[in-house]
Amino acid sequence: MDLPFEVVDLGPADHVAEGETAPDFERPLVGAEFWEDRRLAELVGEAPVVLVFHPMDGAFPATYVWNEIRDRGWTDDATVLGCSISTPYEHETLLAEREIPDVRLFSDPANDVAETYGIAHDLDGMAGIEEPRPAVFVLDGERTVQYAWVATEWPDLPDYDAVETAIDGVARTA
Repeated sequence: MDLPFEVVDLGPADHVAEGETAPDFERPLVGAEFWEDRRLAELVGEAPVVLVFHPMDGAFPATYVWNEIRDRGWTDDATVLGCSISTPYEHETLLAEREIPDVRLFSDPANDVAETYGIAHDLDGMAGIEEPRPAVFVLDGERTVQYAWVATEWPDLPDYDAVETAIDGVARTA
């Protein structure tokens, strides 16, 4: 079957691993009603935190990921946060179109957060533009990474069942 896109090997990533403390950062955090600068550390509490790095809003992998997260009801059991290079205005549109009012998205146009997490990659054919690799980190109340998945090819999607198992595991120990 011919795909309408080329699968790109991203190679290995030197990303934040399970057992490590997730780096803190501050960026505009966009919700359904407004946005404000927030630190990741302020959002970690008793519920597990699922930090989802995704391509630019509007890219088909971002649409698939957020539809699946919405349909699985992750926000019932976890604080779900996203991060991409998209602007707060683009994030507002994504939240509304995907009907995910309980999710909040960090806006990181310079891709510095992805650099810190070891998951930045250059976009083919777009000189000077990079975005995060698709990635999911499940954090406990101490910001310890309990689960990490990072794409090794593009496009690639997480193992949603494995993420749910990690969410359940963190919730049981909280």
